[in-house]
Amino acid sequence: MNNTGSDTQNFPLLLAAGIHKSFGHDGSVIEVLKGIDISVAQGEMVAVVGASGSGKTTLLQILGTLDAPTSGTMEFDGHDLTKISEAELSSHRNTNVGFIFQFHHLLPEFTALENVMMPGLIQGMEKNTLEKNARELLGQVNLSHREDHRSGELSGGEQQRVALARALIMQPALLLADEPTGNLDSKSGQMVFDLLQNMSRDMGLSVVMVTHNQPLALSMDRLLTLKDGVLTS
Repeated sequence: MNNTGSDTQNFPLLLAAGIHKSFGHDGSVIEVLKGIDISVAQGEMVAVVGASGSGKTTLLQILGTLDAPTSGTMEFDGHDLTKISEAELSSHRNTNVGFIFQFHHLLPEFTALENVMMPGLIQGMEKNTLEKNARELLGQVNLSHREDHRSGELSGGEQQRVALARALIMQPALLLADEPTGNLDSKSGQMVFDLLQNMSRDMGLSVVMVTHNQPLALSMDRLLTLKDGVLTS
């Protein structure tokens, strides 16, 4: 394994080894990822940078089990994710992994509070406890005063902060962020990133963030570059 790993723990929260991903196109095979090795420790923030089309989003989707690698292995908290059923993978995604994207994907017919609660409601969690936790998260992202507003009544930065709270409502150990500041002005983007850093520190949250923002990437614990299908530090 290359030096993209971390030795801050006996074993990492997330460990992926030999990850390949290929796609068929017009009778040919396009190899996007060519043997990725990556480990992420608990509470660590890892930035992944690279040119557009280099496979960063594909890598993030594989790490979050939204997509399967063509080959390779992946472990989460010491458990082999390649040996569990689709139902178990779905449960893993819902409880252990949070996702935040460049576009917030909030449901426009619901309030900020209801959007944050949505993953827990889908899981059938007890509503009163869920609502209490959602209000606390909205407070942490400085949006208590906007909890009854629908997404269309919120600014872009506020919508992304709601999306961050929603990603954390199930108390995941890992947050995967795909260009979370890419659609925001610099001030709003910095606010979202500062919240990510604070929550990582306060909650022991591991973060893997794909970004084109070099200053933000350099301020994270580790910076990795994806180029020609290979990840390097």
